[in-house]
Amino acid sequence: MTDEVINQPPPLTGGNAWRGDPLLIQLAERFSDPVRKDLDGLGRFVMTQEAQELARLANTDTPKLRTHDRQGRRLDLVEYHPAYHALMRRSIAGGLHSSVWENGDAEIGRRHQVRAARFYLTAELETGHLCPITMTSASLAALMASPKLFREWAPRVTTRKYDQTQKPPVQKTGLTLGMGMTEKQGGTDVRANTTRAERTGSGFYRLTGHKWFMSAPMSDAFLVLGQAPEGLSCFLVPRILGDGSGNGFRFQRLKDKLGNRSNASSEVEFVNAIGEMVGDPGAGVKTIMDMVTLTRLDCAVASSALMRAGLAEAVHHTRHRQVFGSNLIDQPLMQRVLADMALDVAAATALSFRLARSFDEAASDRGEAAFARAMTPVVKYWVCKIAPALLYEAMECLGGNGYVEEAPLARYYREAPVNAIWEGSGNVMALDVLRVLGRAPGLFEEVLAGIDRDLGTGGRGTIGVLKAAMQVAATDQGSARLLTEQLALSAAAAELRRLGAGRIADAFVETRLGGQWRTTYGMLDSRHDARMIIDTLYPPVT
Repeated sequence: MTDEVINQPPPLTGGNAWRGDPLLIQLAERFSDPVRKDLDGLGRFVMTQEAQELARLANTDTPKLRTHDRQGRRLDLVEYHPAYHALMRRSIAGGLHSSVWENGDAEIGRRHQVRAARFYLTAELETGHLCPITMTSASLAALMASPKLFREWAPRVTTRKYDQTQKPPVQKTGLTLGMGMTEKQGGTDVRANTTRAERTGSGFYRLTGHKWFMSAPMSDAFLVLGQAPEGLSCFLVPRILGDGSGNGFRFQRLKDKLGNRSNASSEVEFVNAIGEMVGDPGAGVKTIMDMVTLTRLDCAVASSALMRAGLAEAVHHTRHRQVFGSNLIDQPLMQRVLADMALDVAAATALSFRLARSFDEAASDRGEAAFARAMTPVVKYWVCKIAPALLYEAMECLGGNGYVEEAPLARYYREAPVNAIWEGSGNVMALDVLRVLGRAPGLFEEVLAGIDRDLGTGGRGTIGVLKAAMQVAATDQGSARLLTEQLALSAAAAELRRLGAGRIADAFVETRLGGQWRTTYGMLDSRHDARMIIDTLYPPVT
């Protein structure tokens, strides 16, 4: 009798993450048939037991650093479990690292949105391996500042072939790119960097210094900031030279991180590492900004996906778990907690894809260009900021079953903070909003006009609140977070309205734009149909 297992939900596998997500299907309704077929296959894969096992193994058998071989020669190698390589191989074959730089007809006009959909589904499975994927894709934006380097490297990056071998870049079938910006004395303040870059002739430099946080250390080359004679500049530094020798990378240790465990992050010293300058001398920060913008989009998309995956686990559990004679999901209080969370996940997802759409349309639409520039830090701030609290609440829905490491919720929860910290923490994002407000206030006029149009009469008064918050923020830097959050909530509500989300949009508008201060979930009142919200966004599997 003690071995009999009852009142435990079946594993959440065997379904289809694409077909089971009505909001994602709606966001992709204008995608081409080949793209939608591809998303259907990816959605099926991420829900397989095989894929779930790859994600588990990649995070339990974590990367190992080998600094020397047995004879004492330097190796500076990081070894990964085969599951990590399997995930990388599939994601690169799917073009997550390169598709926005390709010219495929099936994605024309919607490259960022299509990639966001693929990235979203993959992040529901495992997000650690997506770090090098993100950096590879985004680094190509920085390389465009040097057309010669872009012509040399882009064709080898966009092969859609994953090559984990330790060879010079010219001998490999596919390449990944990383970046090394952060130093221990500066952190976000990259202008405090002390890494030196000295000219050697023929456009090359030798870099000597230390990077405090360099992720994906087995990438084939890195964008690195260093102090050149003209000032802080950006350099492309290969890890292995053309003759097969190491390029002065001395890995000190791997970071023992809270989450993101499948992905190695390292401390590294550069000893006369050879690199080529990217962009203009002294313009290092300017050169990397296009790259940073793309990584911030990925942070928001991945955080939305983590929340979706975590809440899907909670809904699945409560549909099968009986307490006090009925299923948990039938308990009124549980319904309101789940529905309240579902509103935030839907809003975060819609807002992240709204940002991806602005990237696609910025070149041809002034309003979309304004949204892309002004709202990238806003979206990144809010979506990434709410993920840890929401995933904790999802974990609580499972109780002890969610707290143990065997459950994916523990991994999702540990993974969540990194996107809020990476590529600019909350204060950095809020200060970026103030920077745009101070330098180009007209951008926000375009953004507010779009929000007003999409909100319609249901958001009456919102624009006045936002304008008042902007006036305060113009002279009070300490109010930057207030403005940033209000912009995010308003833009998310506007996008739900534009998508025709009906009563779901109504509930979000009333509770987020017109409600009182909230610190926990479950604050919906009886005016909103909690069960309808849950079943619409997380339909039961039949």
